[in-house]
Amino acid sequence: MSKSKKSKLPFVYQPIGFVLSWASGAVASLAFKQAWKAIRHEDDAPTALDEDRRLRDILLAAALQGAIFAVVRSAVDRTGAKAIARSTGVWPVAEDHENGTAGKAVKGGKESKRDKGGKRGRR
Repeated sequence: MSKSKKSKLPFVYQPIGFVLSWASGAVASLAFKQAWKAIRHEDDAPTALDEDRRLRDILLAAALQGAIFAVVRSAVDRTGAKAIARSTGVWPVAEDHENGTAGKAVKGGKESKRDKGGKRGRR
C-alpha cells in the first residue's frame, strides 16, 4: 500500500476510534457497576467527595474502576484496530505514534544515543 494511504488512514480512523472509545466507556461503566454490586453488595460506588465513606472504600472503588476501564478500552481498541487492518491491509495508527517515537530518529526500534539528550556516548 502506498505511503500516502498509510499516513491518511489514522485521520480516517479517528471517527471510528471515537465511537469505539465511547462504546468502551459505556461497557466499562456497566461492568464496574456490576462488579461493585458483587464485591460490596451496594448499588452505588463511593466517589472521592463522599463525606460518609471511608478512604479505603473510595480507593478500592477507584482502583477497580480504573482497572476495568483500562481492560475494556484496550480490548475494544485492539479489536477495532484488527478489524480495520483486516479490511484495509494497514494498521490504523501511524507507526511513529505507536511507541511514542513521533519525530524522533529511530534506529532498529531504539532511540539513538544522540536522541537521549546530548552527545553520542553520553548517558
